[in-house]
Amino acid sequence: MSKIFLIVLLIFCDQVSKLAVLKRLHQNESIAVIANFFHITLVYNTGSAFGAFRDHNWLLSYIAVFAIILILYMLVRRPRFSSDIYMRLWQWALLFILCGATGNLIDRIRLGYVVDFLDLRFWPVFNLADSFITCGVFVLLFLLFNKKAIE
Repeated sequence: MSKIFLIVLLIFCDQVSKLAVLKRLHQNESIAVIANFFHITLVYNTGSAFGAFRDHNWLLSYIAVFAIILILYMLVRRPRFSSDIYMRLWQWALLFILCGATGNLIDRIRLGYVVDFLDLRFWPVFNLADSFITCGVFVLLFLLFNKKAIE
């Protein structure tokens, strides 16, 4: 599967899921999928993770643009890893972070906020783009703290 196709597919899935929720729910409205555990709850997030920097959309947009440029640079200028599998993990992790940052940036530019809707009741409401970023960061941390990975 082409990396460009994967990028387009992940961003598309993120955006379509957000549009579907926006069409069906009003802000702060919730639908139980698994009662008291998993709900679909529409939240307009004007901040970043855990609501930090609330109402600083312009600053968060600039940070996202900077992150996207940095990730593109990192994809071109690759570090040396001890095996091909670690190099692939590095690339996939960066691609996932790139897709998540792009998906949320699209929301910020288009709507002025990020659409969050996945509600686990014990965690702040999030979206697919947030999940992509989180998965990518965990893989990067694994690689950075795994001494066998880096030459």
